[in-house]
Amino acid sequence: MNPQSPIIAAPATEVRTLRPATVHATSDHMLDEAVHKLREGATTFARLSISERIELALSMQAGYLRIAEQSVRAACASKGLTSGTPAEGEEWATGPWCVVRHLRLVAESLASLQRTGNTPIGKVRRSADDTLAVGLFPSSAVDRVLHGGITADAYMLSGIGESELRDSRAGFYRGRAHDGRTVLVLGAGNLAAIPAMDVITKMFNEGKACLLKMNPVNAYLGPFMAQAFGEAIRRNFLAIVYGGVQVGAYLAHHTGIDEVHLTGSAQTYDAILWGSTEQERNARKARNAPLLSKTVTAELGNVTPVLVVPGPYSDKELAFQAESIAGGVVYNASFNCNAPKMLVTPMGWRRRGAVLSALERVFDVTPLRRAYYPEAERRWRQLTEGRSQLRTIGVPASDELPWTLMPGLDATDLREPAFGTEPFCSILSETEVGCEDPIEFLERAVDFANHRLWGTLSAQLVVHPTSLKDKRIGAAIERAIARLRYGSVAVNGWNGMTFAYGSLPWGAYPGSNPLDIQSGNGWVHNTSMLEGVEKIVVRHPLVARTKPATFPSHRSARTLLKRLTYQDERGGWGGVPGVIAAAVRG
Repeated sequence: MNPQSPIIAAPATEVRTLRPATVHATSDHMLDEAVHKLREGATTFARLSISERIELALSMQAGYLRIAEQSVRAACASKGLTSGTPAEGEEWATGPWCVVRHLRLVAESLASLQRTGNTPIGKVRRSADDTLAVGLFPSSAVDRVLHGGITADAYMLSGIGESELRDSRAGFYRGRAHDGRTVLVLGAGNLAAIPAMDVITKMFNEGKACLLKMNPVNAYLGPFMAQAFGEAIRRNFLAIVYGGVQVGAYLAHHTGIDEVHLTGSAQTYDAILWGSTEQERNARKARNAPLLSKTVTAELGNVTPVLVVPGPYSDKELAFQAESIAGGVVYNASFNCNAPKMLVTPMGWRRRGAVLSALERVFDVTPLRRAYYPEAERRWRQLTEGRSQLRTIGVPASDELPWTLMPGLDATDLREPAFGTEPFCSILSETEVGCEDPIEFLERAVDFANHRLWGTLSAQLVVHPTSLKDKRIGAAIERAIARLRYGSVAVNGWNGMTFAYGSLPWGAYPGSNPLDIQSGNGWVHNTSMLEGVEKIVVRHPLVARTKPATFPSHRSARTLLKRLTYQDERGGWGGVPGVIAAAVRG
């Protein structure tokens, strides 16, 4: 936190011990009562001063730090991870760290609004297609030290100039306020941070009171969140309820709810907007007659491509990138919408075999994970049955799935299900396009990703620094980044960091419509509160100085992410030596 920021410290409150418990669906009567209270609170919330919002954000941050340890242990128990091991680091990363960092950045942006009249951004330049590229990460010297070599820019939509960039930011706070709105947030079941960060976005970026329905998969986290965000709940700015599809449908159609936001699947989105059966959905889409006239925003799934641009890679460099890709597959047992799912390699490339072998070596030494998300085994079987080149790694227990490589898919096969189906399980596929010429490969690979793969959320490129320095190849790479129709494009790293940093807008590429929603619409996180974002571009070094905590072989991931969580409470230098020490031991 900037020491000059006018931040009001949150008061300490009593810590109650919470244990994971079975939670039951909230009754219709209690749902109605929750909506009624939320509508009363929405007007008050819309009129809060910036100082009051800062105080609230910091109280929510302090609350989440109080429940951090217990919530991480609960998530580990649910997902079959052993507490105290490096794997516990995943739950620190995708729970407390993301949430604590997000709330700090919100408070800093609000303080900047109060102090300067606008939210903070970095340098502004022009991208390869002559649109504005706004520097968002790193935003501090501390981030530059702790996340060395990683940079991120927001590429803006065509036609947005610097005056529009300046005048459109933080619209709720700068002339486009409302008198109080309520939004139903249908929480994701895979990561603890998602429902919390969706709520934070809606509350602080848009000034809306939130009714959060926990997903049945991780409803056990609801009581932890209720304690953490108790001040917002007490003042009727937030309510947390429980239940399945029926509760979600009841609330989506409730007259007291103004809009809906969900993180989940396109099937869930279609069911809410178009109907519960395929026949009803098809009929309503044909008439363009949705069930809801409310605004519905969504962050949905994706078949995330990894485009491997040919270059002079050493074996060490390929091994590093293989563990980066495999780490994205392994993380959270591959139940992430941005997990790498489709390796795209150059046709006839002599290093293809080395890449696949390096991936197999990583999977071979990585323990299998509990396939905790519903229907995972069914999806796995649907995509793997009858495959002659299928490579399964590991001997799964009854509640596990093997790490699975599906190489050699035919890029020209219009019936290939792996191109149009997000596996949401432990599968990584591979296909070949183009040729060994990097410029032709990029043209073909981008066309394949844009037109053949389902979803528009996230894409990755693996690029050698020598290629980036070559004038012709470097220009082709920048054109490829500009052409990729994905909301997040990561170079030499996993898109998980785009999600985690909080300051970066997270969402699908703009332009989908409700009839074919793909990966969704709208942006979350986005603590600079930008309007008119086209995509986020995150650039990593080909080989990092220290091993990323997302690598399965990281030996101190738990210690590192726990320390990083507490360091990010205020973002100062105090916790930096401990974070660096844990990173070096990885």
